[in-house]
Amino acid sequence: MRPLTDEETKAMFEKLSKYIGENIKLLVDRPDGTYCFRLHNDRVYYVSERILKLATNIARDKLVSLGTCFGKFTKTHKFRLHVTALDYLAPYAKYKVWVKPGAEQSFLYGNHVLKSGLGRITENTSQYQGVVVYSMADIPLGFGVAAKSTQECRKLDPMAIVVFHQADVGEYIRHEDTLT
Repeated sequence: MRPLTDEETKAMFEKLSKYIGENIKLLVDRPDGTYCFRLHNDRVYYVSERILKLATNIARDKLVSLGTCFGKFTKTHKFRLHVTALDYLAPYAKYKVWVKPGAEQSFLYGNHVLKSGLGRITENTSQYQGVVVYSMADIPLGFGVAAKSTQECRKLDPMAIVVFHQADVGEYIRHEDTLT
């Protein structure tokens, strides 16, 4: 487990800023202690420094994971967020989308959000902006990218895609054998 290089940190923070904007600093400087990001086997983990110090007693090859996995770097060195980061993204999300109860199951099966399943959307959401998808009961279901801006959504036909799916809590069941 090692700290991220400048290039890795930049790639990860650019991806996080699409969803939570300048609230990234709230992830690192928390009232309950200092947290940091560490890289292990191409995966980025979010861990408190107190637990990180305790983990130095474990050999690197024996360590499976530590803290919460935020995502991983692909072979082309692009950062991909995992659904495990949802609990930390949701409270700080700048742009949100609420889906109707009938569209929740479709989203949780890995499908995009259609206009017919759109309950609400944050004002001034731009096209290709990162959004967190909520149920109408304000439960975070996943995240994606806005396919259309808020203004364009008002004029769309019901079968048009509004949010491109990226990750959802249904992945815990669909990919339980590969999700670490």
